[in-house]
Amino acid sequence: MDLERGEVMGKKQPKRKRFTKKQKQILWLAAAVFLLIYIAVILYHTYKPLPEGVNYKGEVHWTDDVEVFTDLTYSKTKKKDDMQHELNIFDEVYSMIEEADEFIVLDFFLMDHYSDEKLDFPKIAETITKKLVEKKKAHPDMPIVFITDPINKGYGSYESKWFGKLKDAGVEVVYTDLEPLRDSMPLYSGLYRTLFRWGDIGGKGWIPNAMASEAPKFRLASYVELLNVKSNHRKVIATEKAGLVTSSNPHDASGFHGNVALKVSGPIINDLLEAEEAVLNYTTGKTGQTLPRIEAEEPEDGEYAVQYVTEKKIKDVLLDQLTAAQSGDRIRMGMFFIAEPDVVKEVTEAAKRGVEVKLILDPNQNSFGNEKSGLPNRPVVQKLVEDSEGAIEVRWYNTVVGQYHTKLVMIERGDNVHILNGSANLTERTLDNYNLENDLYVIAPTDSELAGELGAYFERLWNNEDALFTLDMEEYQNTFTRPQRVIYALQEWLKLTSY
Repeated sequence: MDLERGEVMGKKQPKRKRFTKKQKQILWLAAAVFLLIYIAVILYHTYKPLPEGVNYKGEVHWTDDVEVFTDLTYSKTKKKDDMQHELNIFDEVYSMIEEADEFIVLDFFLMDHYSDEKLDFPKIAETITKKLVEKKKAHPDMPIVFITDPINKGYGSYESKWFGKLKDAGVEVVYTDLEPLRDSMPLYSGLYRTLFRWGDIGGKGWIPNAMASEAPKFRLASYVELLNVKSNHRKVIATEKAGLVTSSNPHDASGFHGNVALKVSGPIINDLLEAEEAVLNYTTGKTGQTLPRIEAEEPEDGEYAVQYVTEKKIKDVLLDQLTAAQSGDRIRMGMFFIAEPDVVKEVTEAAKRGVEVKLILDPNQNSFGNEKSGLPNRPVVQKLVEDSEGAIEVRWYNTVVGQYHTKLVMIERGDNVHILNGSANLTERTLDNYNLENDLYVIAPTDSELAGELGAYFERLWNNEDALFTLDMEEYQNTFTRPQRVIYALQEWLKLTSY
C-alpha cells in the first residue's frame, strides 16, 4: 500500500515538536553552566588542601631496634600441589596486642573473612578481633582504637561482623572519612559530586559484593561511592612498647599474600600516633590530642636511623634516594604495583647511570580468585626494560595462590641501605596525596643485621634457593603486552585506574 508522507493507515502523524530558539538558548546555557561547575568541582577536589596532619613526615630517630617479619606462600612448581606457607606477621601483631599494658592503636585498610576461593585461609579477622576483645575485657580502662576504611562496612551498606564485636566490647572503631581527601579519579568523581551522590534513597543492599559472593550486598549509593576509588590504605599497629608498619591486612583471603613488616620501638612510636591522630581527629571532628603518647628518651646514637612518612612524603624520600644512586650502587624492590611516572622515570635513569636494578614484581594475574589483566605491571615492565636497554632486571613472583603484595624498596648507596616499607604501592594514587598511606624509612649500615636479613630475603626469592619463588620476565611478556601499554597510557592520562 502506498502511503502519503505524513500518513499512516489514513491517519496523519502529529507534527514533531521543535524547540524554539529561546528554549535552545536556555538548554545550551544550562549545559554550559553545568560544564563550568563540573570543571570547577574537578579542579578543586583534585588540588584542595589536605586535612591537617595528613602528608606527614616525622623526625629522624636513632635506634638499635628494628625487626623484620615476612609472609611467604610458595611452591616448588607452578602449581598449588606443593604449596608452602611461612606466615609470621600477624603472629607478631597478636603478640603485640597481648603484651600491651597501656594502649593499642591500629589502622588497617581491610578486615573481613569472606572469600570465593576454596582454600583454608588463616582466620585473621576472627583472631585479631578475639585478641582485642579479650584485652578490652581484661583491661576495661585501656584505650583501644581501631581506625579503618569504610570498605569494611560496604560504604554504609552493612555493619561489619568483626567491627560490630569490637564496638560491643568497648573498642573505639573509627571509619575514616574519605570525603576530605583529594579525588584520584576526577572525571568520575566530578560527576559523583555534582550528580550521583544526591541519589541515595536508602534501603537494603541488592548488588553483589565485588569482594566475595557471600559477602553482604551493596546498596546502589554505596557502589556509586566505591567507584571514586579512595581509601585509607594504611597498615599499622602501635602500643606503648612497639610499632609495626606492614603491607599486610587482617583479611582472611589475603592471608597467603607475600608481605613484609618492620617493627620499631622508642620515640618513633609517638610519630606513628601523631599521624594516626590526624586521621582520627579530622574524621570525628575532634581537636587537640586524642591519642596517648609514650615517654621515652631520645637515644644520642644507634645503629639505624628511622623515620615515619605518609602519603606524598613517601614519594619525596623515594625520589631523593633514586636520584642519588650512582654507578656501583644497587636498587632492589619487591613490589605489588609499579606505575607512578616519576618513579618509573627515575628507576630507568638510575639504571642508565650504571646502578644495578633488580625488581621482583607481582604479575597482576590473580585477585582473590579472579583473573586480572596484568595491568599495570606488565606494560610498565616492558617500558622499563626497553627504555633502560635491558639494564633493568625483572623477575615475576610465582603466585601459585594469592598475590605478592609486598611494598619493599632497598637502595644500597655506599655504606648504607635505604629501606622503605609499608602500605604504599608505587602508583599515582598511593604516592601523590590521594590515598592515606604509611611507610617506615630506615637507613641501615650494609653490614647490619637488618640489611643482612632483608638482603637474604631478596636473594632467596631472586635465586629460587629452596623453591620456585620467582619466574623469568618472559613468562608474562607476550603479544598482548604492547596493546596493554596503550591501555595503560590511556588510563594514566584519564586517571581512570583502580591501582
